[in-house]
Amino acid sequence: MPVGAPRGEEAPRWPGPELDDPFPPVPSPGGPGPRPAPVPTPVPAPAAAAPARPKPASMTPTKVKKGRSRLVLLGGGLIALLGVAYGAGLLLNHSDVPKGTTVMGVDISGSRDEAVGKLQTAFGNRAASPLALTVGGKQVELKPEKAGLSLDAQTTVRNAAGSDYNPVTVIGSLLGKERIAEAELPVDEEKLQVALQELAGTAGTATEGTITFDTGKAVAVPGKPGTTLDAGASAELVKKAFRELVATGKAAPVELPVTTKNPVVDQAELNRAMKEFAEPAMSGVATVKAGGKSLPFGAKSLPKILSMQLVDGHLTEKYDLEALKATYGNTFDGVLITRGTGEKTAVTPQDVVGALRQALRGKTAAERTVTIDTNAG
Repeated sequence: MPVGAPRGEEAPRWPGPELDDPFPPVPSPGGPGPRPAPVPTPVPAPAAAAPARPKPASMTPTKVKKGRSRLVLLGGGLIALLGVAYGAGLLLNHSDVPKGTTVMGVDISGSRDEAVGKLQTAFGNRAASPLALTVGGKQVELKPEKAGLSLDAQTTVRNAAGSDYNPVTVIGSLLGKERIAEAELPVDEEKLQVALQELAGTAGTATEGTITFDTGKAVAVPGKPGTTLDAGASAELVKKAFRELVATGKAAPVELPVTTKNPVVDQAELNRAMKEFAEPAMSGVATVKAGGKSLPFGAKSLPKILSMQLVDGHLTEKYDLEALKATYGNTFDGVLITRGTGEKTAVTPQDVVGALRQALRGKTAAERTVTIDTNAG
């Protein structure tokens, strides 16, 4: 029942379709008809999508895929080629010293013995040649062997030997690339300093105080201040000159630095050395005996054997062993000395020096005659 109608009465029905009637009634002719159905508003059709822009040919999937395939093939081929080259390089470098190994420009590849031979052939004579030096305008020479300078061929080859598995080095050897090895040029620093100190004694203007025996008697010679070789500063220059000489076969004379020097041996030291050794040594004949044989040393023979050297600021006697051996010659032939090991050996220059040193300090004839103990053991 419609809302608002009195109870018991039926509310009037307005012509027209019921809201919930699925089939509205057909209007009769002449009668009031139903309201016209609203005309639906036409819905515009969706606009057509804009045509897609064609991609550049280089960006199309087909082209990219082909390009990548070519790069992969090219990379794979390059890797394979490098692998073949690396294998070939390893095969050729099976020797002790790899192919293309050089030392100062000389190829030493091959076995160790071959490499050592090549080094000695190329640099052996150079390493033994004297160095040309200049000290205070005076030209002098220094032999490498005396100065502790040398070429160690064995160590050079040992350091250069062994397989090198670095791909860059292995493949490079196939292309003729050098594998440079360093030459071992060891230096005996102590020997070098001694050689330079001796050189300083003969070069420059400074002179050291000493004692001479040239006249058959001891003579004190005072030293004089002046310039002398600076041994400490010269060491590196000498090493560099030696390396250049070995590498090139020639080296220009090297000017070594000099320094001002005052004599180490003063008058007091000269007086001490004269009194304690030089004057007693030349005061008379000194005789050395062994196995019933004897030999006198006097004013003629001692100057050939004796000299003085500076040791820790003091003058000390020095014996020339070769001159000593030439002096006694075969005097002690057949005389044997029993050593501490029990072995019996011939008399040596050192044995004679030991006895002569004691005899030269003697003050009486008995003290100046010394017999070598043949039973030293």
